Amino acid sequence: MNDNELYPIGDVARRTGLSVSAIRYYSDAGIVIPAQLTEAGYRLYDVRAIARLELIRTLRELDAGLVDIRQLLDGETSLHDLLTAHLELVEQQERDLRARRAVLRTLVRQRGTATQAALMHRLVSMPDDERERLIDDFWTEVGASLDVPPGFVDRLRTLRPRLPDDPSAEQLEAWIELADLVQGEEFRAAVRAYLQEVYGTFPGRDLASPPTWDFIHGEGAKIGEELVTAYRSGLPPQAPRAKELVVRLADATAGLTGGRSTTESRQRLARAFLVAQEVPEDAAYDATHGRYIALVTRINGAPPAPDERDPALFRWIAAALDETAA
Repeated sequence: MNDNELYPIGDVARRTGLSVSAIRYYSDAGIVIPAQLTEAGYRLYDVRAIARLELIRTLRELDAGLVDIRQLLDGETSLHDLLTAHLELVEQQERDLRARRAVLRTLVRQRGTATQAALMHRLVSMPDDERERLIDDFWTEVGASLDVPPGFVDRLRTLRPRLPDDPSAEQLEAWIELADLVQGEEFRAAVRAYLQEVYGTFPGRDLASPPTWDFIHGEGAKIGEELVTAYRSGLPPQAPRAKELVVRLADATAGLTGGRSTTESRQRLARAFLVAQEVPEDAAYDATHGRYIALVTRINGAPPAPDERDPALFRWIAAALDETAA
């Protein structure tokens, strides 16, 4: 393209991909002035005007406004500043659309009413401090009448939903479901009843005591992750690494009472795992506290916890424990 050559509007339209009417509009608006008019009044454009028109087309396809484009072409703003500001706008629009999508998908799935639509819209736009109060109110009511070890409910309430600034549609849908559940008296009563039944009597009451609970969710959880990794790797239970891990688990468990594992205690622990692997899945847990945990995990973007109720895993641990006594 010759820098000094002038091009009629039809050629310019073909080169830029803009319509003739759009080029005329930008000319009449004073955004891109023709380099020359012929005696017959036809507009002619030089390469600089064509370059400006190509930039305008790109920015318009990115949904930039004409006012912003004019400021850029007039030197009142930089391309970087224009794009940065427009990116922020597009990202906000994306977040808004994602929130609407989550509400719509939930409403369609639940065949929701207009009242539910208004409620869900409020939930996705709820500020952080209001979310915190919602969860606090839930645990305050759930724990008010529980006969469980001291501090147990306070430890449970530390697992809280943290919706990120830029949540995915799945995270928003999980938050909508959780917020709806924790406000319902039926769900609160079901969680309260489950926790009372499991952790208000033996052996759950002992598991909920601070030393045991801290072990289960601290050192015990770390050993458990290593056991799951070893099991999933295909390591046989008689392998030295498998026996090392189960001995660590047995020693740590015995350490709760100030002792150290013995051959007999490891055999008892093996029998306990064999008994545990025969226990059916806990539907009450999955519908109450387990559902709360699953939704919070999804909202927070954390990977799902390994399946600790895998019967084959329990049998593998029991076999490794037996190997330590062989």
